[in-house]
Amino acid sequence: MATASLTPQLPLKRHRKRLRTRIIWSVLAIGTLLSVLFAVFALFLRENLEDRMIDRRIETEVVSFADQYKLDPSTGFEYSVIRARVVSDNKYDILPQAWKGLKPGVHRVIEETGGTQIAYKLAILYREPLWFFVRYDITAEERTRRVVTYSIVFAVVAFSGLALLLGFYASSRVMSPVADLLRRLTKLSRKGKVEALAPHFADDEVGQLAQALDDYALELTELVERDREFNSDVSHELRTPLAVIQSTTELMLSMPNLGDKIRERLARIDRASKQSTELITALLHLSRGEKQAPNDGEYTELSTMIGTVVDNNRYHLIGRPVQVELDASQRLDVAAPESVLSVVLGNLVGNAFKYTREGSVRIIVHSDRVTVEDTGPGIPESEREQVFDRHFRGSTGGGSGAGLGLSIVRRLCALYGWSVELEPRMPHGIKAVLRLA
Repeated sequence: MATASLTPQLPLKRHRKRLRTRIIWSVLAIGTLLSVLFAVFALFLRENLEDRMIDRRIETEVVSFADQYKLDPSTGFEYSVIRARVVSDNKYDILPQAWKGLKPGVHRVIEETGGTQIAYKLAILYREPLWFFVRYDITAEERTRRVVTYSIVFAVVAFSGLALLLGFYASSRVMSPVADLLRRLTKLSRKGKVEALAPHFADDEVGQLAQALDDYALELTELVERDREFNSDVSHELRTPLAVIQSTTELMLSMPNLGDKIRERLARIDRASKQSTELITALLHLSRGEKQAPNDGEYTELSTMIGTVVDNNRYHLIGRPVQVELDASQRLDVAAPESVLSVVLGNLVGNAFKYTREGSVRIIVHSDRVTVEDTGPGIPESEREQVFDRHFRGSTGGGSGAGLGLSIVRRLCALYGWSVELEPRMPHGIKAVLRLA
């Protein structure tokens, strides 16, 4: 854990709606927007055309009325919706209050009569000394306008509902092949088999995506197969020389005339070869993604083999004032081969020995877990998850390893359904907790 290496940070996922939901909202928005624009345009067009037509008509009527009145003062007309009136300057005061002060032209007037609101257009023409008025009742048109407005609003709501239904229909049609592709991918992932997807789809964008997935799956399958073959070949080839080393060291250790130093060195060689064999076995299981137990009924009594793991890693403590405490009084049977447990515990115990310069290391076997506590420099909180990444080495230690040990531990735990956590130990140090049940 000497120097921290940079690890790529993945961008945060943005929260996005489902594709089908986005299609529905898009169709609904477009349909509603077009309906609203059409409604606004229709209302605007009706208002302007109707007002202009009425204004032109009563302007024509007031001029015609004035011309006829000049020829025949007895001329007049009055219908249900249009009425004419003429007043001289000296009788201007008898006009309705709403008309007074209005200049020549066309005006829109609203009056309250008996609690009823009446709307009309009033055309005014002044030919000294006479004022000519033509009144056109537009109350019915106002009611019709409100009815038309309500009808257009209802039409907008109806078209929006229709757009929503079309959105659901379009989304189901568009998303049908995508959903089918997702179902087939999910089914393949559960089966663990590689089957061609492209033949089930038309030659469109989804079909091209299916073909790209087929090509990618084929490449990955070939890559994984080559990796498995390589691991099997390497494991087989490495086991042979390791077996020779182990048999030779065992033979030499059986010789009675060996010195203590030579016997100690041979014992270290024997332990290292056994550790290498266990590591190869564990890595082979890891690369294949398969666990060896409990399918074949293999269980390991951990309290009996933890002592061997501790002894195999004691060389890290040579020349250091470190006290080792081992409490393996509780029995713990684990459904896993001894080689896998040896690799997992060997990394945890080895790290505790490696980074503890002085103080103590305490290993405790519980009924469902193993804890390894040390008085080393500890690990900053920001690095406790990163230390399980490949090639990551923390900033507080002083080792020269490759940063793979804890990564292998985490992957083996995931394979066998275990968990491993690193917790701070007061006043300094770290506590590794391996939960096995």
